[in-house]
Amino acid sequence: MIKYTEDHEWLSVTGDIATVGITVHAQDALGDVVFVDLPAVGSTFAQKAIAGVVESVKAAADVYMPVSGDITEVNEALRDDPSLANSDPLGAGWFFKVKLSDAKQLDALLDEAAYAAFAKDA
Repeated sequence: MIKYTEDHEWLSVTGDIATVGITVHAQDALGDVVFVDLPAVGSTFAQKAIAGVVESVKAAADVYMPVSGDITEVNEALRDDPSLANSDPLGAGWFFKVKLSDAKQLDALLDEAAYAAFAKDA
């Protein structure tokens, strides 16, 4: 299952683990990503808390936690090559994985069609 936020993060959920990244729309708006600040493994975040930062040649943007939970893994390859957020934002450019603490929070997130409509107007 893939869900989206109005803050332009995506998450792909398998069981109780969600992989999180920024959307194509977000990376288009940011331009060339040059740095990412990822959360520490083991950190716990509430939904909508700032979990990281992505910096581009044009701007810096916060990465918000789409759901509450514990960080289980971060994408070290993204630290080494931040441009993965541009070249493959929905694949190799993922940011972190989180163990969900409340799966019901997923119900309030956007599906692909709803996000596409939202992003078109953003």
